[in-house]
Amino acid sequence: MTRWPRAVRQSRVVCCGTAALVAAGCTVGPNYHRPEVIVPDRWSTESSRASADALEPVTGEWWKAFQDPELNALVDRAVASNLDLKLASARVDEARASRGVATSAAMPQVTGSVTAARERQITQGFVPNRSGQGGSLETVVYETNLYSGLVDVSWEIDVFGRLLRQREAATADLVAEQEDRRNVLITLLGDVATNYAQARSFQQRIEIARRNLATEEDTLRLTRDLVSAGQATERDVAQAETLVETTRASLFVLDTGLKAAIRRLGTLLGDQPEALTVELAVPAPLPVVPPQVPAGLPSELLTRRPDIRRAEAQLAAATARVGQAKADYFPTFSLTGSGGREATGLHQLTLGAANVFSIGPSVSIPVFSGGKIRSNVAVREAQVREGLATYESTVLRAFEETENALTSTTNEQSRLDRLQAVVRSSQTAFDLAHVQYTAGLADFLTVLDAERTLATNLDVLAQSQLAAVNAVISLYKALGGGWHVSP
Repeated sequence: MTRWPRAVRQSRVVCCGTAALVAAGCTVGPNYHRPEVIVPDRWSTESSRASADALEPVTGEWWKAFQDPELNALVDRAVASNLDLKLASARVDEARASRGVATSAAMPQVTGSVTAARERQITQGFVPNRSGQGGSLETVVYETNLYSGLVDVSWEIDVFGRLLRQREAATADLVAEQEDRRNVLITLLGDVATNYAQARSFQQRIEIARRNLATEEDTLRLTRDLVSAGQATERDVAQAETLVETTRASLFVLDTGLKAAIRRLGTLLGDQPEALTVELAVPAPLPVVPPQVPAGLPSELLTRRPDIRRAEAQLAAATARVGQAKADYFPTFSLTGSGGREATGLHQLTLGAANVFSIGPSVSIPVFSGGKIRSNVAVREAQVREGLATYESTVLRAFEETENALTSTTNEQSRLDRLQAVVRSSQTAFDLAHVQYTAGLADFLTVLDAERTLATNLDVLAQSQLAAVNAVISLYKALGGGWHVSP
């Protein structure tokens, strides 16, 4: 048995280990795993309009539950033309192209070049005389043409997974941009529904104010007639005029809100702000609040809300870049080669085997970087901690928003029911006071107070109806509804 010297045996071990490493590969850096977060078993708020039904109804076309064809049409137009959504889609295309760049780095890189050059060399040389005896030192000029056609090939062998981690990070970036576009889509759907509901609410409140104004003007005329008959005072007239002018002044505020909501809708649809003024000029009722919203389970938010999915993708990208940074500690192995033909004349560049070629492996070893690699790894690890904190914060915020939306939906519906009873009582009180005042059985202050109370309660009821619609819209947004719709 041959006994190798110790130094030779160690060299053989190192060579064998390196060969096995090249053959098998060794991906450095941590692999991504979804963080563990505490998820409640059920929602703490018992909502009369929310249920733990399946996921799919929530993520569908939830705005159709309001049974408003105009709203459905506005949503379709917004999805097709909204500029923020187009911007988010362009960012998705950018991330997809960047992923293609990262993927191509693992493939062989082939480049070709064709050159034609005229070379001139000037040297000093000994030129003999014609007689053959002696000579002199003269300047010699040598000119020639050089034509070449070469193909260069290089291929980095991803031994330590640097290119693999680069592709993983680029893929996670693409997923993050896709989820960001879906998040923009959810916000867009909610904004369209909210502003549409606000426009209809302002129209409803304007109608209520105009009806109240007509009633108050009738009361003012009646009061003036009673003054002429000696049954009322000028103070009663002044109070009636105050109420009329107050209602007239409120119309300007309501008109401002109506026009602002319509202009906002026009912008959301990617059109001029005044584009919907004529289309929405005719008043229409508020959208009908759906009887129930399938809220699902808290655990479903982790896979349903795009902002959570985006935060997770960003964390995965940061994790992959840690491995990409750590791979810089290790050598880079590449296969390089070139081949082609070179000649001093075009007629000598014939097709066939190359007369110029080179091929062989290359190894690049980091020897000294002044701490650059270590600092880069520290940067990437800090970004992982940032991504983890962002993910956990996003999850907690999602639970908070959903719980608040459930509470708001339940309480606003209860408040709406009570306000409807209040308006009925106020209407009865006003009718009785008006009859008694006409018959001379009640003073004008009683009528004025009943009229003012009725007008206020009608307006509060209209605002509560809007708040009930907005609460349901906020609940759908908090549950991550609507992001399956793509332009």
